[in-house]
Amino acid sequence: MKVIGLNASPRGNESRTLRLVNAVLDGARDEGAKTELVDIYDLRIEYCTACGSCYASGDCTLMDDFPDLFERLMDADGIVLGAPNYIDSIPAPLKAVFDRMADAIHCRMFTGKFGCSVCTAGGSNHGPVVEYMNHALSSLGAITVGGVGVGVGRDPGALSGAEKDAVALGRTLVQAIRGEHRYPDQEEALRQRREYFRQLILYNKENWPHEYEWYVRMGWITE
Repeated sequence: MKVIGLNASPRGNESRTLRLVNAVLDGARDEGAKTELVDIYDLRIEYCTACGSCYASGDCTLMDDFPDLFERLMDADGIVLGAPNYIDSIPAPLKAVFDRMADAIHCRMFTGKFGCSVCTAGGSNHGPVVEYMNHALSSLGAITVGGVGVGVGRDPGALSGAEKDAVALGRTLVQAIRGEHRYPDQEEALRQRREYFRQLILYNKENWPHEYEWYVRMGWITE
């Protein structure tokens, strides 16, 4: 199985967020997973223009690094998101990635995948940022297994404890992929959300043929 980690910090090897992402990946490897790390700041991700082309054809009109990144995400069983707290949210490059996934949200393309999130903050509110990233994963159809957030401004030593928690989170992520943990509440919420989009796509099937065909192929719409 494969777990991919996205680091959305601009600080390179000095990034404390990177330390947490790597700790999750360490835990995943302890459980036998292959891992990959992606630095979002090494990629060129253009802003979504809301043209709707992806709904209709599955293709994006923008030419950048997003298609390769998305292919790598689709090839993974587990996804780890890591970001520092930027004004109680995530840095712009990761938000740009999320915004390019509207088609994937409609089509629930992360169904069957599992994910988690980590966040560092100079002050506080790392928890809501973790929740936001996990919500993004859920919006794509993935089940989330938890998260780790830490404020390091007043206690730089807190990062070491958070790294231990992140290693445990990585182990849990792989165990969930293997089916050792179940999340029935999330499964039901995801089922309901998929039904919402199924109805939306049925209503718009003339304008969104790609998404309609995706649901048919997945067996979620019976012709």
